[in-house]
Amino acid sequence: MDAGVRTEERVPVLETARLRLRAHRPDDHAGCAALWADPAVVRYIGGRPFTAEETWRRMLASRGLWSMLGYGYWAVEEKASGRYVGDVGFGDFRREIEPSLVGMLEFGWVLSPEVHGRGYASEAIAAATAWADAQLPGMCAVCLIDERNAASIRVAAKAGFREWRRTTYHGEPALVFARGA
Repeated sequence: MDAGVRTEERVPVLETARLRLRAHRPDDHAGCAALWADPAVVRYIGGRPFTAEETWRRMLASRGLWSMLGYGYWAVEEKASGRYVGDVGFGDFRREIEPSLVGMLEFGWVLSPEVHGRGYASEAIAAATAWADAQLPGMCAVCLIDERNAASIRVAAKAGFREWRRTTYHGEPALVFARGA
């Protein structure tokens, strides 16, 4: 990649009817911090709300994935309001888990409870999936979901993911879903 090119310029902008997927920006921090501090949001993602500092590091990591891997997470913006409403994307987090997910596109998504039930997660994942299919053909796509998270399991199924393996992660039961496997 070219030296001096801002990461934001490397992150493709994807648009759907209602959403814009784009690079995280510093001005997303307040919305992102509120999202990740919400106990309902993190209930199945570690169970502990994030501090504003931890959220800032998460935002930096989201941008860094694009520089290191050529793919990563997008900020999800509601087009009508212009406000940040969540994150969607994928990474290779080299988790210490069996089966190993190293080298796979690990999808993830989180949206503000304010927009739950509107189909935004499915819309954003469909856009990210289409981008991955075009730009990263042949990579196995997976997602790791807490077995109690029925809403995310439904979203994963709608996106074409099917249960692949049952495992544990950080001592908790988890499901690994795969797409196209």
